[in-house]
Amino acid sequence: MKAVAGLGPGDVEPPLAAVAVAHRRLFAAIADLTDAQVAEPSLLPGWTRGHVLAHLADAARARARVVERAARGERVELWEPGERDAIIEATASRSAAEHRAATVEHASRLERAWAGVTDWSASADPDPVPPVFTRWREVWIHLVDLDVGVRPAEWSAEFAVHTIAVLRSRLPDGVALRATDVPRTWGTGTEVVGGVRDLAAWLAGRVPDAPPTCAVPLPELGPWPSYPARRQDLPD
Repeated sequence: MKAVAGLGPGDVEPPLAAVAVAHRRLFAAIADLTDAQVAEPSLLPGWTRGHVLAHLADAARARARVVERAARGERVELWEPGERDAIIEATASRSAAEHRAATVEHASRLERAWAGVTDWSASADPDPVPPVFTRWREVWIHLVDLDVGVRPAEWSAEFAVHTIAVLRSRLPDGVALRATDVPRTWGTGTEVVGGVRDLAAWLAGRVPDAPPTCAVPLPELGPWPSYPARRQDLPD
């Protein structure tokens, strides 16, 4: 991904191709799911696989709608208050075939909508940086949550480095990360050491393939980062 001024942290061009790769891995991962498997628990407490799939499909639908309306000069919210959770609950119990169809339909619609964006600085999406990055993270992280054989080992090093950059604010003061498979260290202090994908998974609250190590017990992570509601809230 090449640098593009003004996009946000790292000023990196939105990873449209990488999101398309993630979408196709998702399509393949759920291709053979049965109705019974859809109804089974995911790795997210309280959510079935159907809940995760409902979330992924509707997040794509909501983001595509924002972009499509923006092209007509209209600004709309991703969801009205309570709408996101209501849609997830209403659609989680769909059949496996219905989930597959919705996943492909809305992910493809989102890719088409983003393909027409020429000025990401004018995006109507409420993400403070181009929302392609959010989609990139949510697809790969929720692929792990689906518990269908996808593990953090499948994440690219580039994706893992990006995820660490976004989530490192969860680290307590005085704690650093050091990757053993790429030449990267984040912060200073007591080091948590591991493969870059495992460090990213740990920061994301998922079970790493190989647990990171530390000279002291692994620290408790802080809350998930919060972001400004609108891009214009970001400092220059």
